[in-house]
Amino acid sequence: MRTFDNSPHFNCTMSESPLTPQPPRPTDLEAADLIQQALARTPARLLTGRSGPGYRTSTWLQLLADHAAARDAVYAELDLERDFGPEFVQHHGLFFVQSMAQSKTEFLMRPDLGRKLCAAASDAIGRQCSPGCNLQVIVGDGLSATAVVRQVPSLLVRLKALAADNGWSFGTPFAVRFCRVGILNDVGELLGPAVAILLIGERPGLATDESLSAYLAYQPRPGHTDAHRNLISNIHARGVSTQDAADRIIALAAKMMTHRNSGVAIKEGDP
Repeated sequence: MRTFDNSPHFNCTMSESPLTPQPPRPTDLEAADLIQQALARTPARLLTGRSGPGYRTSTWLQLLADHAAARDAVYAELDLERDFGPEFVQHHGLFFVQSMAQSKTEFLMRPDLGRKLCAAASDAIGRQCSPGCNLQVIVGDGLSATAVVRQVPSLLVRLKALAADNGWSFGTPFAVRFCRVGILNDVGELLGPAVAILLIGERPGLATDESLSAYLAYQPRPGHTDAHRNLISNIHARGVSTQDAADRIIALAAKMMTHRNSGVAIKEGDP
């Protein structure tokens, strides 16, 4: 019969090594300052505390409010005169056209329809915009009309000024209702600009509902994909400022016109 010895088989002793010196712990004031620095760098919900296993009531209420704002941003409708003001619209010659999507619901369910201009839109753009400009700006509601309202006015003004400083022609900007990024291809085929710039509302999240993206493409044409486009994202108060975004857009556009290319062939940091 096999028996087991319950006594330990080994009796190992480890030699004691000197303890590694520990860095001094920050004081309460220093810790509070570090926390504030961390919170200032991100809109994420950090160090919110808890009540038992869950969030505190104030955190839950803010979470619900941010979720509601995100949903509202998706379903909101852009109105140029109401949101930008009649003087701004008239000064920049802004006008509205529509993609092939016929409603917000269809736009959300059929992304492919948001990538194409309807026939009436093509006619209106052909009548009101000059072909072959150096820069052509398109404003798309995308998935956040709120972002468009907050960021586009100041961004458009600076883009137009910087284009003039470079001696570039600036096409009449227009807005597209129910717009997806692929609309750039139709605009490129219709107007033939050197660089087309789409300012479009990003998909909102719980951090912000006001984030805008700028997509740039050199001579976009049907069949082009995201590989032919460059992107500057997170344009909002706690992300990329509209001033910095405009400077980066113009720098990218200059690089595109120099190299006659865009997308994966063009990087912001490259000469």
